[in-house]
Amino acid sequence: MVHEDDRALAFLDHRPLFRGHVLLVPKTHHTILSDLPAADVPAFFTLAQRLERAVEDGLGADGSLVMVNNIVSQSVPHLHLHVIPRHKKDGLRFWLGPRHPYDEENPAAAYAEKIRAALAAQD
Repeated sequence: MVHEDDRALAFLDHRPLFRGHVLLVPKTHHTILSDLPAADVPAFFTLAQRLERAVEDGLGADGSLVMVNNIVSQSVPHLHLHVIPRHKKDGLRFWLGPRHPYDEENPAAAYAEKIRAALAAQD
C-alpha cells in the first residue's frame, strides 16, 4: 500500500512494468474514467498528480507515464490509473505504434466533427 484515504487506494502493481509502478483506484466501483462522478474527479486527479511527483522524486525517475486504460486491454473491470516511473532509454516503446495517420480517405476534420458532435450530445 502506498496511500489510502476515504475515497481511494494507491498500491504497487503486482506485475509492474517497472519497479515502483503504482495503481490508483477509487474505493467506489466505476468501470471506466467517464463513470467517475464529476464531484470525485478533482480529488482523484489531485492524488494522481501527487503520486506522479512522488514516484518521480522518490525513485529518482527521469519522468513517468500516467495512463488510464478503458475497456480494451483493461485486465480488471474497475477504474485504475497507472503511474509508471520512466528512465531515459528504459526500452518502453509499446505506445508508439502502429500509427494511423489521417489521409484523404480519413481526414482529420471528419474525426474532429464526430468528436464535437458526441460532446454536444452530452450537453
